[in-house]
Amino acid sequence: GLIFLFGYNGTSAILRGLGDSKTPLYFLIGSVGLNIILDLIFVPVFHWGVAGVAFATVLSEACAFIAQIIYLNRYHKVVKFSFRDLKFDHEIFKKSIRIGLPTGFQQTFVAAGMVALYWIVNQHGVDANAAYSAAGRIDNFAAMPAMSFSIALSTFVGQNMGANRPDRVKAGLRATLIMTSIFSLFISLITVLFGKMLMRMFTNDPVVISLGGDYLRIIGSFYILFSVMFVLNGVLRGAGDTLIPMFISLFSLWLVRVPVAYYLSQQNILGVDGIWWSIPVGWFSGMVLYYFYYKTGRWKKKAVVKYSADKNG
Repeated sequence: GLIFLFGYNGTSAILRGLGDSKTPLYFLIGSVGLNIILDLIFVPVFHWGVAGVAFATVLSEACAFIAQIIYLNRYHKVVKFSFRDLKFDHEIFKKSIRIGLPTGFQQTFVAAGMVALYWIVNQHGVDANAAYSAAGRIDNFAAMPAMSFSIALSTFVGQNMGANRPDRVKAGLRATLIMTSIFSLFISLITVLFGKMLMRMFTNDPVVISLGGDYLRIIGSFYILFSVMFVLNGVLRGAGDTLIPMFISLFSLWLVRVPVAYYLSQQNILGVDGIWWSIPVGWFSGMVLYYFYYKTGRWKKKAVVKYSADKNG
């Protein structure tokens, strides 16, 4: 069923590139609703168990993919999608590899870094592991606004670089930073003040609640660093510059966050709190590197499609 997941994400990217970011959300909501309905049919009624959940997921993703293709062909004149007209384009393939491969490695580094942090957390026992897992879910939810703004900015940057208007990128970055900063400060206020209350949604264990509350208090105080880092990353990705972000992620995770977490987590230093502090330290290093690379302006030369005016201008 992965082809349907890839297909949905691909057509969603096309729609966002055309400036339509709402439609993919509507189809996603419909897919989730269908998935829930199919789960209730396949598991309690047909008694298919875990396999029923898997079938429900694949079918809902397939429906979303097909419905999105129909919508794209009917309502957008710029792009028409047809399986019969698909042709392999070597140039597009090479550009996709140039952009996608570093991004894939970047995500691999991030995932491996999370595994390394879990290994360090596990050294401090079951309670620390449970606190990290539960608080991490809240942390992932808190990070969504910054990630969403970053995706939107990537589309904005790509459109304007393709139109030979890099001057608009700076204005778009400034506006996005203002919006994400407002959201980040609001989310930080909630996590810092109500961290332990949020932890009670996952557990009643006082030790886990205390450890998770400390995590949210420390991490939540620095969400603005994460937001700025992610937004700057969005500019570079939108311009087609994915190689440098890969190296920055490698540095901030494996040369900063993981070693700092291992060192500070020693019992004679900060213990478990040292792991929590390593995360904003990694964010800060990544943010600084992204900022200085952005200021060099080299990303402006990485445009995937070179602008060329027609004879009418």
